[in-house]
Amino acid sequence: MKKGGFVSKALTRQEVSLVEQIKEQTKQGNIDNISRTVFYKKFYERNREIRWAFLASMVSRNAGWNMTDLVTNSYREILNEEIRSLLFLTYERANWLIFSDAYPQLLIYEQSKKLGIPLFDLLTHFGVSKFMVKEWKRFWTKHHSDRLVISQIINEQHVIEGPVLNDPFYKKNVFQSLPYKLQDILHFSSVIFPTMSGKLYGFSVHQFTKVKERVKVGKYLYWLLFYSRESELFNQFSLHTEHTGSRNDYEKYREKHIRITPELRGTFPIISHHKSALPDWYISTYDVLPFYKKVFIPKKYELTKWLIKKNFELSLLATVQHKLTRGGN
Repeated sequence: MKKGGFVSKALTRQEVSLVEQIKEQTKQGNIDNISRTVFYKKFYERNREIRWAFLASMVSRNAGWNMTDLVTNSYREILNEEIRSLLFLTYERANWLIFSDAYPQLLIYEQSKKLGIPLFDLLTHFGVSKFMVKEWKRFWTKHHSDRLVISQIINEQHVIEGPVLNDPFYKKNVFQSLPYKLQDILHFSSVIFPTMSGKLYGFSVHQFTKVKERVKVGKYLYWLLFYSRESELFNQFSLHTEHTGSRNDYEKYREKHIRITPELRGTFPIISHHKSALPDWYISTYDVLPFYKKVFIPKKYELTKWLIKKNFELSLLATVQHKLTRGGN
């Protein structure tokens, strides 16, 4: 069987059944941002050695918060309805694509562990890159958790490179738009890991359109989640805080909690996606070694005060925009 540049061998009856089961489970988990976050988290709770699942659940929380930000007063003033809808669809599309690629990998691993035999050759039937087939096989024998996480970060960012970042529609209407460029210049976008003390940690995302920058930030976030002195605080937040898509999920832990953002499922509709057959992003001549290089973690990663300042700047920008569009009234 050959589809979209992937070559797959014929399946036994049992393998056909397993592939169909995994496709159905992936479909159930890929309904929206809330379901994706929950499925990643539950998988990690069952398989603690697969650290990327926890990282994915925490980054997915951020995607939900970014989505509901789009309907707050500040964003309504700064961005028109069309660009806000496009930004939502961009978040949704990218995260849907990652889940559709990554979750079958997780379930194939889980089934391999259950049976005691590697089943990773089945990943080609889900359109998974041969890069990850190789990396899962490596992990099965060598058990290098760090290597697997970095490989998963590299893969996920290449998965969205063609269908989202380089897609002519998104490229023209989102990534080359003035509002997006302004956000990038002003560093309004960041990935944060909250704590139940109210403190916020994370990194500002700059030059999102460059795959090497996205991979670098992914490595920063992995370090923060598993190797920083605050790592257990993030675990506790995840255990005790339901993800609703509202920034109230974590802002409620602050003493001076003022801003209220809506919950995602009462704000946005369910989006139906399709996934066209695409060629494998990985070819043997593509040098992935630079992506594995060690990164130097920025010393400043507590963002509590910085984010308060950025929220103030955003509100100020919205106020100026309001006065400009309404003649100063």
